Amino acid sequence: RKSSVRGSLDAGVLERDLSTAMGEALGCGGHVDEKHLASIEAQLATMWRTLPKTAEGNVERRSLRYLIHRHFSRTSALHIRGFEPSRPADASGWGSADILSQQVPAFVESVLQSKHKLELGFSLNDAAHVVATIEQLIYDFEGSVLEKVYRQQHKPLTRSLSSQGVEQLLESYMVHWLLGDDEEGISMLLGNRSLIESSVPHWNQVVAFTKGLIRDLDYKRQHLPDAALAAATARPGHNALAARYSFEDVHGLVGGITKSFASFWESECVSMKSALVAMDAHSTGRVPLSKFYSSALNAEWRFGESESYLRDLGALDETSWLGKQVIIPNYIQAASNCIVSSQHYLVCCANDCDGLLEEIEN
Repeated sequence: RKSSVRGSLDAGVLERDLSTAMGEALGCGGHVDEKHLASIEAQLATMWRTLPKTAEGNVERRSLRYLIHRHFSRTSALHIRGFEPSRPADASGWGSADILSQQVPAFVESVLQSKHKLELGFSLNDAAHVVATIEQLIYDFEGSVLEKVYRQQHKPLTRSLSSQGVEQLLESYMVHWLLGDDEEGISMLLGNRSLIESSVPHWNQVVAFTKGLIRDLDYKRQHLPDAALAAATARPGHNALAARYSFEDVHGLVGGITKSFASFWESECVSMKSALVAMDAHSTGRVPLSKFYSSALNAEWRFGESESYLRDLGALDETSWLGKQVIIPNYIQAASNCIVSSQHYLVCCANDCDGLLEEIEN
């Protein structure tokens, strides 16, 4: 792969190398669905037009990182590890925490870090390929967690399940997903239902959220059969009235959880924002650091991050004559306030600035 990438400066060759490298890394024979890539490019287009370009009409690596972060942030409030806004702007490499560097080192080495790509920059098509790669990695991660839950409940992957069976699976999946690598915590919660309800905020609403996704799938099968077939959530000859679900169906449901959970959790984000705004006496979008910490002492459990941590996040304004202040929108986007922390991504509060930026870009 290295020789073919370095062998020519032709942009077409580089784009083919990028596509092939991604395909080989993901084990799909180098084939990327062109319709899906076109759809991603259309979603990226408005942001792309506003980015500074090289003489070739491409973007540099830092701009590519920004573009990828903004895309996932505005579509599903996901912060992809290695693409977070708090990452130092002058970082030269992609970083050990980068999802691509962790999972597809050959992809990064042969294309994204190739000398020619760094000289020529990255095209819109390159960006679409990176997005598609990350989407596939997230899909594979979800599948691996789901397979683990199937095994724990002694359910064969090849067996279709009833709606009750899927509900049980999704409850267990949510515990795994929310707790991440905390195996001891997962084991404790799954062994004690009352402990789940006391440990996971709004657990009953979380369960209702997953049941709603199942009902939504049932509705599409019964009332929108063509759309269900196109989305592969129903199969030819499938009886829409017989509520049975394959592993692929459940995998699709957990993908929906990842994409929509931030919207479900938005009320908690609004509550946090309201508490911060109430402390902003001058309506500057900032809270005096002293007031921020005094609220933590007065039973507000959220606002306890250290001053150095706030500084690293870019959430601490130390230039005001009023003294040190916490920048509200930057703080809300902090990793410590994200709802889910997986090995590949964080599910965070929606960024209010995305809507404003979108208006400007359009």
